[in-house]
Amino acid sequence: MIVLAAASVLAAVAWVYLVAGHGGFWRTDVRLPGLAGAPGPGARAWPSVVAVVPARDEAAILPETLPTLLAQDYPGPFSVVLVDDSSSDGTGVVAVALGTQALGGQATGQATLRVVTGRPLPPGWAGKVWAMAQGVAAAGDCGYLLFTDADIAFEPGTLAGLVRAAVTDDRALLSQMALLRAETGWERWIVPAFVYFFAQLYPFRRVGQPGSATAAAAGGCMLVRRDALAAAGGLGRIASARIDDVALARLLKRGPGRARCWLGFTTRVRSRRAYPGLGDLWQMIARSAYTQLRYSPALLAGTVAGLCWLYLLPPAAAIGGLAAGLAGGGAVAWWCAAAGLVGWALMAASFGPVLRLYRLSVLRAAGLPVIALLYAAMTVDSSWRHHAGRGGEWKGRAVPAVPRPH
Repeated sequence: MIVLAAASVLAAVAWVYLVAGHGGFWRTDVRLPGLAGAPGPGARAWPSVVAVVPARDEAAILPETLPTLLAQDYPGPFSVVLVDDSSSDGTGVVAVALGTQALGGQATGQATLRVVTGRPLPPGWAGKVWAMAQGVAAAGDCGYLLFTDADIAFEPGTLAGLVRAAVTDDRALLSQMALLRAETGWERWIVPAFVYFFAQLYPFRRVGQPGSATAAAAGGCMLVRRDALAAAGGLGRIASARIDDVALARLLKRGPGRARCWLGFTTRVRSRRAYPGLGDLWQMIARSAYTQLRYSPALLAGTVAGLCWLYLLPPAAAIGGLAAGLAGGGAVAWWCAAAGLVGWALMAASFGPVLRLYRLSVLRAAGLPVIALLYAAMTVDSSWRHHAGRGGEWKGRAVPAVPRPH
């Protein structure tokens, strides 16, 4: 019991640090910078923007998302390049039809669309980064590139707000975490925790601090200044990256130019991709978890142990300590219970803002330890898939069993 009590006290101390000193990772009020009193670049000074959309077998979802991008009423030059990445479901045909329909329905205020047929994947390139690179090549000369995904929908005026913030606050990379779909029972349990764990790993406020080494982005919405990307060496520098958004942020922020970056929350950019069952969510997380750990067994063991210590120990100590204390276990049992309750309470409190962002009851926060256990299992499964040659599998593509060096 003494060992359990000591571990529980250390876990409670760790939670005090995480809540008070870990970059405010739990806060969801990190929103677009540089907007207060900012009129924008001016009617004739809005930079040109080209949106790049890698799309692989996305014919079903494009009608929900692509029109929202094409309809952005941006004051400056704006166009969209969709890269049909070896799709087998007619993605390119659907995209062309949607572009024609958009222009036919409204002659002005609509972006032009160019659909590019993707070339075969060359050695050393990850599929999505290769599609992004082809989109950049097709974009030609422009001020900014908006990297987004085929499942992302944009509310009206979103692009203008992004560019205004990037120009006003002088950011080479400005990214927003899209609001993921959380409609089914499993989505409501797993998706907010996914966002919470991502923010804990990469505190958004630290991403926005020029002197901080923390670099990250959310791939569904990344506005990048083209000259900054070129100065950093272009996408070829991260050709093999399986987690392209974080790799791109690191390339820009930690490169020779030390570009200013920013990452925040929004409700104006939403993912329409559905993950109706646990199996779908499991696949989404397991395909990249081991990649995030750089395929390291040591990091895998440390991550699983850390999840158990931070998330499972506090409730176990609280319940076990209370039971032992009531049974006459003495002061050590009550110390164990108190430390467990403190850690559990701080954990739940830090999860609350993300639950409110998704308009879910904060009472769900008490169940975070169970969700963390699921994430630990998904992470272990991710390593098994990798060693079985199915790592990072996505629509028929998989990461090689032995990763290529970066």
